[in-house]
Amino acid sequence: MARKLRIQFQGAIYHVINRGNYRSDLFLSPGEAQAFLETVKEARRLMGWRMHAYVLMRNHYHLALETPEPNLVEGMHWLQSTWATRFNRFRQERGHLFQGRYQALLIQDTAALGRVVDYIHLNPVRAKIVAADQVANFRWSSLGGIVKGANWIDDCGWCAGVRFGSDEAGRRAYGAYLVEVGQDEARWDALGIKGLSKGWAIGSADWRKEMGKEYGQRALNPGFEHSEVQELREGAWEASVMEALAELGRKDKDLATKPRRQDWKLKVAMRARGQSGASLAWLAARLQIGGAATLRSYLYRLRMENHLQKTA
Repeated sequence: MARKLRIQFQGAIYHVINRGNYRSDLFLSPGEAQAFLETVKEARRLMGWRMHAYVLMRNHYHLALETPEPNLVEGMHWLQSTWATRFNRFRQERGHLFQGRYQALLIQDTAALGRVVDYIHLNPVRAKIVAADQVANFRWSSLGGIVKGANWIDDCGWCAGVRFGSDEAGRRAYGAYLVEVGQDEARWDALGIKGLSKGWAIGSADWRKEMGKEYGQRALNPGFEHSEVQELREGAWEASVMEALAELGRKDKDLATKPRRQDWKLKVAMRARGQSGASLAWLAARLQIGGAATLRSYLYRLRMENHLQKTA
């Protein structure tokens, strides 16, 4: 089966995630968790990566990293294959460790990176593993070291420093900010720190649209596998959907509202299909409308209604 294309370039920033096979635990003991972090440190050194945040949960991990050189694929292959070998040696097991290929969501800029860093650090609170006021004490997160000023994370003052100051007072202010935000889940959506493990990129609708166009066009060149072309096309489709939602004053979460058929959803479908050529099957699933045949019928009726209005 063809591998999906990874978007790589100098200075790219990613939110990287992977889970245990069948959601099985990856880190059963402190020794295993620490060994994984040591492997991450090795990958960082070998690849020249810059690490901005991490958190290890029982069955998955999150990393926010930057690649000064376009070597995400090489580095992640080394990281995961090395860790899988060490993991199986620890447990005297064989077989697949991860549920599939890692997710690597491209991050637009430092503003989007800040949201991802907060999202990663609040993961234990979101999972109800620790209370919000104890988030900096979660052992397997970069937050504690950042607040204390004792961490191997590159630019460990970045997430605190840019927004709160890079000195001790600034780092502590960042920790206090996460406690405050962690205690008020109603703010998470407004702050943009929800849903950052989905999709293919994290950033503005315009930026995703441009990235989808740029890399989607490259995917039309000879030599790319079908799955690679499909992933990039879907990136362009996603950008078109998000742009249409923004133009209509809607949010992604509105797609889950009932009934499934709503006029504004059909307008999103028509705009995205006309702009990017998104498939009916993909749009029906993305907009939570139903199947491709159902959406085709809805759009046909809408076009007829529009035609009758114009000719009336």
